[in-house]
This record gives sequence, structure tokens and C-alpha cells, in this order.
Amino acid sequence: MPILEVHLVEGTHTSTQHTELLRTLSVRYAELLEAPVERVRAYLTLHRPEHWVVGGEPGKAAPYFTALMLEGRPAEQRARVLGALTDIVVDVLGVERRDVRGRIIQVPPEDWGIGGVPASAARRDEIAARSAS
Repeated sequence: MPILEVHLVEGTHTSTQHTELLRTLSVRYAELLEAPVERVRAYLTLHRPEHWVVGGEPGKAAPYFTALMLEGRPAEQRARVLGALTDIVVDVLGVERRDVRGRIIQVPPEDWGIGGVPASAARRDEIAARSAS
């Protein structure tokens, strides 16, 4: 399930940075969740500068990301995810750490589909093992 959404202002970073950001975020997210990288989906949405305002300033480079994961991950793991993903955004894009925002959305396994089957069934053993730890 792991999904990463990244939102940036169009024209503030290069396409090479975009690719590196998505690749690096994907690999690190998989490591942090102890999941195969093949399960990670990451995408980037670029916003026109006039459609992005931070603190009243149009077009300010202030990246935002969302990490979706199945519900039940421990708080300390979620904190590591937020910190590590922020580190990557700062390193790859060269932005100020204080300008990066991120959030985690936990999705109940019965509300996430994998090949048309709820994750609660498709990943039953993994979910049970995570709950037991």
C-alpha cells in the first residue's frame, strides 16, 4: 500500500531533482516500513506559482508531502517516517527544513484494495504480525 504524494511549485526544481526525489523517497519509505519497494507508489503534483501561496507569498518553494500507510504502525515508526522523508526533501531539493510540511494518513486495512481485494484479507498475515509486535 505505501503511497507517497509530493506537492511542489512548478518551475522551482529540475526534472532531474523530481526523479531523484521520487526514487529516493520510495526506497527509504520501503525501508522504514520494512516493505518491498515494489509496493511503493510515489507521485508528484506540480502547482502553478499563482496557485500556491505560503504565508501570503505566491509561489514560495515550500514542499508538502503525504505518506499513506495501513493503520496500525507504531507512533515511533511514523515519527521516523516524517523525519526521514523531510530529510530527503531538504537534501534533494535544497529547501529550508522549516519550509517542509508532511503528514501521515493511516488507512484501515478493510478500506484499502490490493488487486480488488481488501488489504485486511490480502495482507492478513503481515497485519497480524505487525499487531503482535
